[in-house]
Amino acid sequence: MVGEAVRADFPILARRFDGRPLVYFDNAATTQKPVPVLDAMRDYYETANSNVGRGYYRLSFAATDAYEHSREVVRRALNAEHIDEIVFTPGTTAAVNLLADTFGRGVVGAGDQVVVSGMEHNSNLLPWRRLCETVGAELVVLAGEDATGRLDPERLAEALPGRVRMVALTHVSNVVGTVNPVRELVAQAHRHGIPVVVDGAQAVPHWPVDVRDLDADFYVFSGHKVYGPMGVGVLYGRRALLAELPPYQVGGGTVKAVTLTDPVRYVPVPARLEAGTPNVAAAVGLGAALEYLDKLGWDAIGRHHDTLVRTAVRLLGELPHAQVLGDPTVQPAGIVSITVPGIHPYDVGSHLDQHGIAVRSGVHCANPFVDALGVVGTVRLSFAVYNTERELHHLQRVLATVQPGQWTRDHPNERFL
Repeated sequence: MVGEAVRADFPILARRFDGRPLVYFDNAATTQKPVPVLDAMRDYYETANSNVGRGYYRLSFAATDAYEHSREVVRRALNAEHIDEIVFTPGTTAAVNLLADTFGRGVVGAGDQVVVSGMEHNSNLLPWRRLCETVGAELVVLAGEDATGRLDPERLAEALPGRVRMVALTHVSNVVGTVNPVRELVAQAHRHGIPVVVDGAQAVPHWPVDVRDLDADFYVFSGHKVYGPMGVGVLYGRRALLAELPPYQVGGGTVKAVTLTDPVRYVPVPARLEAGTPNVAAAVGLGAALEYLDKLGWDAIGRHHDTLVRTAVRLLGELPHAQVLGDPTVQPAGIVSITVPGIHPYDVGSHLDQHGIAVRSGVHCANPFVDALGVVGTVRLSFAVYNTERELHHLQRVLATVQPGQWTRDHPNERFL
């Protein structure tokens, strides 16, 4: 069940703005939360709230069990082989920074190269750029094969021989929804013994991700983009690679024993990489979110997102002034990005907001890719299980009446988001 059948599961969708119902099309930024997620988090705080892995009493045992149950849910969702390959982080950004500052510093040195794609979100670009600047390495940007930004495995293969020590790439573009051939890209890197980090933040909400099939060394995503709460994310890593990582942060929960003089003895992963008190309630909520999606059925979710993307492209194509960027129908990933020539994207977003439609307007934390597209910014529609074709028809009617506003008149080439 998707679409209209699940809308009652999401309380926020009952909100109205100036008498108009909320149409929420900013799911690539963050998704709304279903009742089972809210209930799971509330139940944790009401029945089990305590620290995990430390207290020797029943309440702490219950909290630890709930926390580790969610880790197992994530393991199954990604088809990871071992539960200790799942590390909870505050989100995708934190996970990539962890990798850059631990694994990256261990394999990248002066004169080496790190390859990233030209469509990366800042969260999978800036940590590697900072690493390169810190150690004296070179950041190599792999351009896409066409306007969609899609990466060509053969082009990656040409860039790999020599000094490349790391590859970091996105599974799905957060700007135009392009899906990269991750399995083939990883295979090319592995032929040269080069590890790969995959940003899966925009993939995990739309289809089952199998990290063993992709053969990814590391795979990261955020809970709040997959119907879970903010403040929790996941770092998957191969057991052998994670086992070699030094602590990213040190403190409670990371050590076996501490004296003032002897070497510190650290615990194994994942606890070694989860210093301090974790966001247990958020992890519990993430587990509930993934279980909720599993109950909806991934086939139904995939068909629903496919229908929404194709319907959106068709309806937008009927408008004389809306231009769809890329080709989101090739492999629909729940994102359709548009421009309205002659009208600043912020004016378009503001106009839609006046009619209760929430979209994201701007550069989507991917400035270099938007610059490569040759636009000031885009208006991004991104879909979830609760969106409907009825909402898309409403969007079409509202978009047909958009007019230039203050941004178009006074700041036609400025952007800040």
